[in-house]
Amino acid sequence: MRILIAGGAGYIGSALIPKLLERGYEIDVLDLLWFGNNLPEEIKIINKDIFDLTDNDVSNYDQIIFLAGLSNDPMAEFSPSMNFIYNASSPAYLAYISKRAGVKRFIYAGSCSVYGYTVNELYDEESPAISNYPYGISKLQGEQAVMQMKEDNFSVICFRQGTVSGFSPRMRLDLIVNTMLKTALEKNEIIINNPSIWRPILSIEDAVSAYIRAIEASDAISGIFNISSANYTVGEVGDYVKNSVENFLKKKIKYTIKHVQDFRNYKVNVEKAMKILSFKPIHDVNSILKNLFENLESFKDFENPKYYNIQVFKTLNNNKKI
Repeated sequence: MRILIAGGAGYIGSALIPKLLERGYEIDVLDLLWFGNNLPEEIKIINKDIFDLTDNDVSNYDQIIFLAGLSNDPMAEFSPSMNFIYNASSPAYLAYISKRAGVKRFIYAGSCSVYGYTVNELYDEESPAISNYPYGISKLQGEQAVMQMKEDNFSVICFRQGTVSGFSPRMRLDLIVNTMLKTALEKNEIIINNPSIWRPILSIEDAVSAYIRAIEASDAISGIFNISSANYTVGEVGDYVKNSVENFLKKKIKYTIKHVQDFRNYKVNVEKAMKILSFKPIHDVNSILKNLFENLESFKDFENPKYYNIQVFKTLNNNKKI
């Protein structure tokens, strides 16, 4: 099977692609390489914007995975216009030409941020998706655009992902568990803006498993699926990080709790993905931290801007490379 992964040189793709190669898949990556290239040498890189593709460019692939776009709220708020172009329009266009070209399946990386703010409710895929911020709005628009193209001969699977954390060869330190660990190691402090806010946390290892399950699912399966390892309050995540770092450093870590209002609060149910895709998350915050500690030497230069998407994005924008 031949698979094209748009945005495949990013955080998730850099962890996913080696696992797909192990399973015998032929992988090409479409990526502008904003964040470099940490992929295996044998991977073909197509350094082209999605909007420059034609039907012919995608006609030889069985499946296409969309991991591209702007990946978090800071990037979306820095440039709302580019956020809507890359997160809403580009997946719609790529799915459109993929369907015309005869691709069998399109897999879209969405976000649980589409749920916005909920109060003590466990949301499934039928729950209201109402976000008031550029990132969540654009991810929902992208999801709706690709889902309305599904047909019997064109499967569409959309993931509403929890906040991904853990080690990737294309490392990020702007994700909740990764950020807390970095701050604790660098400053002996854990900063929590609001301990009561809920977040679905997704281990990058469970994320990789979810994409494999989607790729290998029956051609008859389409749908929207929540993907998460587990739901945690931000304060609870802080406790896990504090205990882990104190055991590692053998000294106390300071807490700073600010009680800042947050307009994103959600926890999700993943039973649909478990039932239909056989997605079975096996990781938690402790195993994410173990994964990070095992790879600490490879990203211990905490101030390197390449680990922070917004810093890279601002530099590219200022240098007029976007």
